[in-house]
Amino acid sequence: MIRVGVIGAAGRMGSLVCRAVADDPDLLLVSAVVRSGATIPSAPDLPFADDVESLKSAGAEVAVEFTRPDAVMGNVRWLLGQGIHAVVGTSGLRPEDVEELRGLSSSSGANVVVASNFAVGAVLMQRLAEVVAPHMPAVEIMELHHEGKVDAPSGTAITTARRVAAARRDGWAGPGGESVAGVRGGEVDGIRVHSVRLPGLVAHQEVIFGAPGQTLTIRHDAPDRACYMPGVVLAVKAVGSRPGVTVGLEPILGL
Repeated sequence: MIRVGVIGAAGRMGSLVCRAVADDPDLLLVSAVVRSGATIPSAPDLPFADDVESLKSAGAEVAVEFTRPDAVMGNVRWLLGQGIHAVVGTSGLRPEDVEELRGLSSSSGANVVVASNFAVGAVLMQRLAEVVAPHMPAVEIMELHHEGKVDAPSGTAITTARRVAAARRDGWAGPGGESVAGVRGGEVDGIRVHSVRLPGLVAHQEVIFGAPGQTLTIRHDAPDRACYMPGVVLAVKAVGSRPGVTVGLEPILGL
């Protein structure tokens, strides 16, 4: 049985991760780290703590990190320093952050799985976009999330844009004129990305390809955050056997 801790356990994702871990017969939830004074009213039986040090004292072998972009690197540095494997779902990691984690993992012997999205459907969306990109290089991405999501664009949109840009044979840029500043969206590796934040949304993304006389849209909708839990559990079970840093669920899924 794998001993698991969750950092950010009172958050939207963290509370679901706690339940998914607690419900899996191969996993044991040993610490749920929350902000001081925070709890999950619907789950008072969870082993709450307000300090990451509790992960060490509880004997956690793997920690799942779902916090904020400004906190994630500090938390993961600490985990690797303690020899605790990390599964990271917080958005905002830069390529240079991932390279830093590779070095820390190599020196500590603890492993990391970093994924911008744990929904299997979202992973497949990105893979399909890579397949299309060499044949239809004209593309833009639209991502839509709930109003509480602090980063824009989303980590999934950034990852998708980078993968599509690397896969397409020719670059493409649409017209640059704007009558309202910013209306054309931002750019990631030369691909325009548009972010929408509204109440009522959860997580949605469209990758829209265009060519003369045709378009192709790949869309993934996640109206319920429960869709992420199978991927998180899969990563928790796999991280201990994957030396170094694994980026994305694709290697674990065999894609």
